Amino acid sequence: MSDGKKRVYLFRESNASMRDLLGGKGANLGEMTHIGLPVPPGFTITTETCNDYLANGEFPEGLWDQVLGAVRDVEENMGKKFGDPQNPLLFSVRSGAKFSMPGMMDTILNLGLNQETLRGIIAATDNPRFVYDSYRRFVMMFSDVVLADGRKELEKEAYEEILDEIKEEQGVHLDSDLSAEGMQKVTERFLAHFEQHYGSPFPADVEEQLRLSILAVFRSWSNPRAVIYRNKEKIAHDLGTAVNVQSMVFGNMGDDCGTGVAFTRNPATGEAKVFGEYLRNAQGEDVVAGVRTPQPIDHLNNEFPKIYQQFEEICGKLEDHYREMQDIEFTIQNERLFILQCRTGKRTGGAAVRIAVEMVNEGRINKEEAINRVPPSQLEQLLHPRLVKPSDLKAVTTGLNAGPGGAVGHVAMDSPAAIRMHAEGKPVILVRKITNPDDLGGMLAAKGVLTSEGGRTSHAALVARQYGIPTICGCTDLRVDDAGRQCTINGQTVKEGDVISIDGTTGEVYLAELKTEPVAVSGDFATFMEWADSVRKLGVRANADTPEQAAEAVRLGAEGIGLCRTEHMFLGSERVQHVRDMILAEDETARQTALDRLLPMQREDFVGIFRAMGGRPVTVRLIDPPLHEFLPSGEEVRHDLHRLQAENASQESIQAQIRLMGKVEELHEENPMLGLRGCRLSIVMPGIVNMQVAAIIGAACELAKKGEEVHPEIMIPLVGHINELTHLKGQLEDVAKQTMAAEGVQVDYSFGTMIEIPRAALTAAEIALEASFFSFGTNDLTQMTYGLSRDDAGKFLPIYIEKGIFKADPTETIDRNGVGRLMKICVDDAKQVNPNIKLGICGEHGGDPASIHLCNELGLNYVSCSPLRVPVARLAAAQAALGSQGPADK
Repeated sequence: MSDGKKRVYLFRESNASMRDLLGGKGANLGEMTHIGLPVPPGFTITTETCNDYLANGEFPEGLWDQVLGAVRDVEENMGKKFGDPQNPLLFSVRSGAKFSMPGMMDTILNLGLNQETLRGIIAATDNPRFVYDSYRRFVMMFSDVVLADGRKELEKEAYEEILDEIKEEQGVHLDSDLSAEGMQKVTERFLAHFEQHYGSPFPADVEEQLRLSILAVFRSWSNPRAVIYRNKEKIAHDLGTAVNVQSMVFGNMGDDCGTGVAFTRNPATGEAKVFGEYLRNAQGEDVVAGVRTPQPIDHLNNEFPKIYQQFEEICGKLEDHYREMQDIEFTIQNERLFILQCRTGKRTGGAAVRIAVEMVNEGRINKEEAINRVPPSQLEQLLHPRLVKPSDLKAVTTGLNAGPGGAVGHVAMDSPAAIRMHAEGKPVILVRKITNPDDLGGMLAAKGVLTSEGGRTSHAALVARQYGIPTICGCTDLRVDDAGRQCTINGQTVKEGDVISIDGTTGEVYLAELKTEPVAVSGDFATFMEWADSVRKLGVRANADTPEQAAEAVRLGAEGIGLCRTEHMFLGSERVQHVRDMILAEDETARQTALDRLLPMQREDFVGIFRAMGGRPVTVRLIDPPLHEFLPSGEEVRHDLHRLQAENASQESIQAQIRLMGKVEELHEENPMLGLRGCRLSIVMPGIVNMQVAAIIGAACELAKKGEEVHPEIMIPLVGHINELTHLKGQLEDVAKQTMAAEGVQVDYSFGTMIEIPRAALTAAEIALEASFFSFGTNDLTQMTYGLSRDDAGKFLPIYIEKGIFKADPTETIDRNGVGRLMKICVDDAKQVNPNIKLGICGEHGGDPASIHLCNELGLNYVSCSPLRVPVARLAAAQAALGSQGPADK
């Protein structure tokens, strides 16, 4: 019995506006049908139907009748009949979610083949090789995707081993070199292998093949690689996938056939020229999977000039229609061109910027559209370092440059090894024969990827461009030995764990650990960022603790420093000893002596930072962590004490170690995050912050006397009560005034606080009367609001997200309803009593695009993030000002 829902749409009933219901692929197939492109007919099953199936575990009521009705329509359109022995119709079954997820879900081709239809197609085509090739592909895909269910014997790799055995028996290297008899032998072996391990013959009922394939595509929405991809891309898990059932056209019928993938512009560089690859006598998965290394699309002009001209015209038509770079899959059957799908093409960050700028210059889109076209996170790719190559060093080999940028790392021979080595803190180069969608986790853990097979449109290349991973594909001098956990590159053995360097821009591989350098910020990138800056309302600062970091931040467009952490300046062997002397001092005189030694060092640090910022505001956070972080651990101290005693060291040394152990035990806290730190430490031991303020103001005065502009903003951390701020501000104002009097010059400075304790947000109306600025420390504010530790949350937060308890990790994106609500209360109350108060954010969230949108809504003055994320924040702030979440809004 039907529930009345329309669950199936013919392509001619669909259009581009139906992405939510039909997925991007289904909507675009309908759109291309309407504009007159040569699209094989078919139909789409809705995303709602997928969700209904996943919720109930049953084929939804009425769906099958609608599917069979659509099949009859396609039969009439094609003049063929599904399952007919004489004139059979075959289908492909593909996934297609609202947002493109290339390679993450499942596909079945050549559906409808069995022993009867096989004979009918052989009779009709007089091409048994093509038919057996199609059948063996179908058996392998159907077994792997639909029926394997974790059984290795039924997965693709088992069939590929059989194929390799027969190729070796027949003395050929490529699949395409097998004769008709060879292909028949492959098919027969596949069918026998299936029956042996499945326990019954391969399904022959074509309608049952279709029904099971539809369910398999539904289930593929929840497979591990798809879940990883959605988590990475922040795509909602409740969207579901559509299923596209399309009549088959064949690129593997002979040398007048072929298949390929192309982009209307170069997805690696953005160049306005058709870019892609194709294979003669092949099916689509051969190109994408990288099973054979394909030919550049330009070669199509030599072999099929009329088809190439038609294809270029279609590329232009699609770009004109969508006003966006398109990724197109096509098949040539008997010198006739068919378009199987189009979608907005994935691209590198550099290509995204160039395409956006050039499309504005071409008059296709306006500047606002260009700004919204580029996902902010992709801008980080433009800043990936490039290799520094010594003039006397030669590359050991060269492959296909598939993902630009330089990468240096330890070789990992598979994804689990890459993930493990990454967790150990090692940079990784993933080396594989080819990658497949299950390698996504390893690729995301790697600094770079190197494969021996596959082209520039293979899975490895597509993922590399999307995530900015330097990648080389089709490296024919690479031989992978998975069993031996090693490879050879141009005859030289490289073992897992060895360090290599790859240049994804040139395709060069080096058996050396090269250095890297940053890229220049200019050209289209500079133009694009000027457009973004012209519309954004939020200022963008950087978190920087050294002059070098400050200079890098300015180079990338930072308008100031939103967080300079002074405790980082206490590190280093000489300085940390003075800090320890201060902590271990037995009286105030000894403590002040240690602080007096630190003062000129701190002052020199601030001179360098202020000078690098060139008059831009600098927010300096006074010491925040507890003092025990500057001392060795109790275990280390006890170990050293036992060693000194065992070595009969001097009593002076032993007593010093005993005093150190006593101080470590005295400073030990059960929960240091909520203990003696921040403003509490400054109140209990005021000498530290007095020294820091003297250093800050002294450095500002030194530069001011040289005519240099300086604007220090002094931030008192961890304030939870107005009296803490009042007490410290009064004390430190005296230090500032005394320092300026001693220097004989006045400088512009201010005092404010970091809002990181919920009580501070709730009592902002009081605290704002004493503060010139607030800076939200959303790292701690999130921890205290949720009652969790960022250091330990990794044990349960991924499980929460997987189970749908949390939609996003609150340590990565601000929780709007909780932490965001506290921020809104704080902002509203602070502005009411102090309309001129400056408001910013300096936690890790300051570089997160979704969090930046919230900051824009709340009316903050600026966000602050790590230097390399400054361009990300600038673009996200522009998209927020335009009222758009940009292309990354999922």
